[in-house]
Amino acid sequence: MISSVRGEVLSVGLDHAVVEVGGVGMAVQATPTTLAGLRRGQSARLETALVVREDSLTLFGFADAAERELFGLLQTVTGVGPRLALATLAVLDPAALSRALADGNLTTLMSVPGIGRKGAERLVVELRDKVAPPEAAGAEQLGAEDLPSGSVVASGTMRDQVVEALVGLGFAAKPAEKAVDETVGALGEDAGSSAVLRAALHRLGPNR
Repeated sequence: MISSVRGEVLSVGLDHAVVEVGGVGMAVQATPTTLAGLRRGQSARLETALVVREDSLTLFGFADAAERELFGLLQTVTGVGPRLALATLAVLDPAALSRALADGNLTTLMSVPGIGRKGAERLVVELRDKVAPPEAAGAEQLGAEDLPSGSVVASGTMRDQVVEALVGLGFAAKPAEKAVDETVGALGEDAGSSAVLRAALHRLGPNR
């Protein structure tokens, strides 16, 4: 298992980054929040989990070991695969997710695309006793005003890329388009794609 990678960041996309390790560029899937902390040309270290399937090897990256553990823990629940686990961490940061599980907050868990009431109930039943309630301080999710901007791109292209990333996370196309349009209207057309993606997730997540 590849438990971590360290190296120069060659590129950062909306859903993955490429990190050079020993002369090899490794594509690492990650949440928008994790990707927002990476800068092209700078060195970075990510905790990772390698998911092996018959037809693919996919590397997922995380800002810290705690987030990676939650990623693995989510997949112990029936019906939750790596993509849904990553989407959950994209919509809910580790503190918000742990709090929702500990409190049995089904509404918050159901804000993740792909998780309905039965799925949320299953998550609570199976994981409630396996997560520690987070400290209240600093546990709230970021709002749009807290989001850092990424590289500036043409608004039309940016919109399509962000919508595509949201659909890839499991959101329906029309709500994703609406959230992106509202976010661009609030942040301005010069906002970076990473900032728009994170703010759109905030609109589509627990507050929807």
